[in-house]
Order: sequence, then structure tokens, then C-alpha cells
Amino acid sequence: LPIGGLIRLFSLFAGSPEQAEALALTVWPLLLGLLFIAAAGFGGRRMGGVSTMHIGFGLASLFVFTSVRFYPGSIDHHNLQQVLMVFLAACLIDRRRGGISHVLAGITAAIAIAIGAETVPIVAVACACVAVQWAWHGEAFGAPARAFGLSLCLAITGLFVATVPPAQYGLVTCDNLSLGFYSLTALGGAGLFMLALGVKRASQKRRFLALGGLGIAMLAAAVLIAPQCLGSPLAGLDPMLRDLWLNNVTEAQPFLSQLRHEPSTIGGFYAVGLFAIAICTFRVLDREKAEIHLVLLAMIGIAWIVSLIQVRGSFLANAITILPLSLIIDDLRRQSHAEPENINAGFVYVITVLMSVPVVWVFLGAVSTKGIGNSISISALTEASAPKRAADICTSRADMKALATLPPGVIAAPSESGTTILRYTPHRVLSAPYHRNQGGMLTELHIGLASAKEAEAFLKGAQVTVLAFCATDPQTQALIRLKPDGLYADLSNGKVPPYLQALPVADPDGFRLYRVVSR
Repeated sequence: LPIGGLIRLFSLFAGSPEQAEALALTVWPLLLGLLFIAAAGFGGRRMGGVSTMHIGFGLASLFVFTSVRFYPGSIDHHNLQQVLMVFLAACLIDRRRGGISHVLAGITAAIAIAIGAETVPIVAVACACVAVQWAWHGEAFGAPARAFGLSLCLAITGLFVATVPPAQYGLVTCDNLSLGFYSLTALGGAGLFMLALGVKRASQKRRFLALGGLGIAMLAAAVLIAPQCLGSPLAGLDPMLRDLWLNNVTEAQPFLSQLRHEPSTIGGFYAVGLFAIAICTFRVLDREKAEIHLVLLAMIGIAWIVSLIQVRGSFLANAITILPLSLIIDDLRRQSHAEPENINAGFVYVITVLMSVPVVWVFLGAVSTKGIGNSISISALTEASAPKRAADICTSRADMKALATLPPGVIAAPSESGTTILRYTPHRVLSAPYHRNQGGMLTELHIGLASAKEAEAFLKGAQVTVLAFCATDPQTQALIRLKPDGLYADLSNGKVPPYLQALPVADPDGFRLYRVVSR
């Protein structure tokens, strides 16, 4: 919605629709970068005052500057999710226990769920933190608990009605906002509101028993409404897609796979989160703003655990770490300034600053594999920490221009090329990197794996008009290795079946285009 709104706004004075799009794609990530910095400073102010806020600004600025997710052109939802999670954490660590902060936290949590399922574990932990704080403190935390629960329930209801078509109100999906996430979120928020409203004078033991009852009711509701969502949201993904596509997407890799294939990236993804977990733990044990650090420990901890399953969790974990690390850096800075002759204090301060910046770990990993001379550049550092994709292969301007001149039809091409073809040509695509499109993705894989005779049936059945063969695409190369007698293997060896008509080559390193002809 905001991206579409920006395009509409810029179209009022841009020279063409393409220019309006380009302006929107530039402004939106940069705007989110500013909001991320503001959220981090807001949280830092609540952690330790103005000086901590300034350190939060600094850490967040480094984070934004070295993250491709905030660069112009990046409209992936992960950047907005990072902004929301830092703001959610900042709202929940309000030491004054203000109702407004928790209203904003509830709304933020609902928006995060509506945008994508990646943040659901963190939001669930945040909800649990508010509930446990109410059970522990009682009516002293009653107003924040009621504000959070009611705002969460109302906001998720509004978003559900606004974004889900009425015909799909009864549909349960586990990777986006549907009846499953909506019902459990609304029930949980309303349940917390009712408990905080009705159980005001009960003892702490009874409050925890009541909260336990709510938890059991929520679990029963999950089993009844969305039992399939108690596992992985990608559990229903076809094994062929998991092996040939998902397992090659960097951000979907588990820790052990990432360690095995790209060990130099481990520090950038995991070190800062682990460092923040240790800092929060020590702060809790020292009873130094223990409750605030417990909340942050829970949110960072669950994001870090998720990152062990899929590395994308580290993007959220690293973002939230800015809050507790800003405070420890500020404390060490004060200690170092108070004891200017104490070399150890200054050394610990400097090392803590360096350990709190993900790009420092990325740099160390890059040095370990590329050497220091090839690692001292922004492009080298951002590439080392960004998910590696194949979308830059066979998507040159010449390829897109050649495709755009053909009559509109259906293009069979590697999944990673699908979005670019949609963006720059009038064609539909059989496959693009979206797991909801299992039918199209599987058909493209079967086309490449099938013998030339069998592949014709797949092409005709899917009404494909042009086959775009990319010999350098990693997925295509995997299909060739898997089936040396398949269609893609034949095309790589120059064997063209009679139902494919070769078209002029636009880019020697790009697509080889074949028109599907009737026989």
C-alpha cells in the first residue's frame, strides 16, 4: 500500500510511469532507513537516556548503511519488518509502563503479523512478555496489559478485514495473515485484556494460574482452528522444490548448511546476536534493569533460535540487538572517561563497540576468504552479508528487450528470472521464486528434467509460448547434472527438438530463446 501510494504520488509530476516507479523504489527503502534509525534512537533513549540514544543512532546508521535491504530498489518486506521489530521492542521497554506505549506495541505487533510470518515467533514472545509482566506485577501492570491486549485484538481485526477477501475468511494458511493467525492473535489479545480487567485483586499465584488457563485455551484453539500451522509454514512444500530451489536460497539455509558452504558469513549472521544474548543474560544476573533486559533477551533469543533454522532470522535478531548493546556501550564509555588512565577500560569499550557491529564480523569473514585487499569496500561487505541469488543471471537489458519484442505469452524460464521478466516485459511467466506457485515451479523443473519428447507435453499443457534457456543458471545446471538425457541437457549440448524454434541470440551470455511451435 505505501509503495503503491508513492507511485501514485510521483506519477502526478513524473514524466512517465516508469519514472514514478523508479522514484518510489528509491524513496521507500531510504525512508525506512530513517525510520529504523529513529526507532533505534527511541529505544536507546528509553534504555539509558540521551547519550544512549545517540549511540543507538550511530549503530543503526551503520546497520542501514551496510545493509542492502535499505538501499534504493529494495522493496522486500524484510526492511519494514526490521523497523517494526525495533519499534516494538522500544515500546515494550517503557520503564514508566505507559499505556500509550503498549497501545503502539499492540498495533505494531498486529501490523508485523499482517506483513509476513517471519516475525510471528518474535511477536508471540513479545505477547508472552506482556502477559507474564501482568501476572508478576498485578494491577501495577494492569493498564499496560489491557492497552496492549485490546489494541492487538482490534488492530489485527481491522487488518484482517481490510486485507483478506470475504470469500477467504474461513481459509487457513500458515505463511500469511489468514483465519489461523487472526483468530489466535485476536483471542490472545482479548483474553489478556479480559484477565487484566477482571482479575485485579487476585494473588500472584492465581494470576499465573489464570494466565496458564489462557495459554491452554490458546493451544486448544490452535489445534482446532489451525493444526497444520503448529509445524513449519513450509512443511507442505514439494520435496523436489525443497531440494532444487529452497535449499539453494541463502536466507532459507539452516546454520549447519551455512557453516558448511559459506563459513565466512557465520560471524555476520550470528555473532552479534549471540553477543547481545550474553550481555542481556549478564545484566539480568546483575539485576541491572533486569526486567527490560529480560524482555530484550526473549525477543533477541527467539529470533536467534529461528536463525539457526533459517538464516533470515538473523536479520531481525541483529536489528533488535542495537538496544541492549547501545546501553552497554554507553556504560562502558562513561567508565572509560571516568578512568582515562585505565587502559583496560578503554580497551573493553573499543572491543565492545566493534563486536556490536555486524559489518565488522562480515569484514573479518571476508578477510579470512578474500584477503584484506579485496575486503575493504562497501560492495564486498554488503555482498558478503546479503542473500546470494541467481536473479542477475540471464536478466540483462538485451535479454529483456528481446523478450519484450515478442507477442505476449507465457515464458518458461528459471525461477529466479521470473520476477525480472514480469517487471520488464508484457509476458506471463510459468515460474518465479514464490513458494505459493508450486504448480508453475514444478512444471518448469519437469520441463528441464523430462526427455525431449515428454517435455513437449509439459510445454503444451502449460500453454508455454517461449522457452528461455539459461545455461549459467545454478538451478538449470543442477537439472542438467540430475538428468543428463533431459531437455535442458540436450539444449546445453546444442540438440534442439523439432517443436522448438531458435530465436536470434540477444546476449551471448544470456538467454537462448526458443519459440514453441505446433506440430
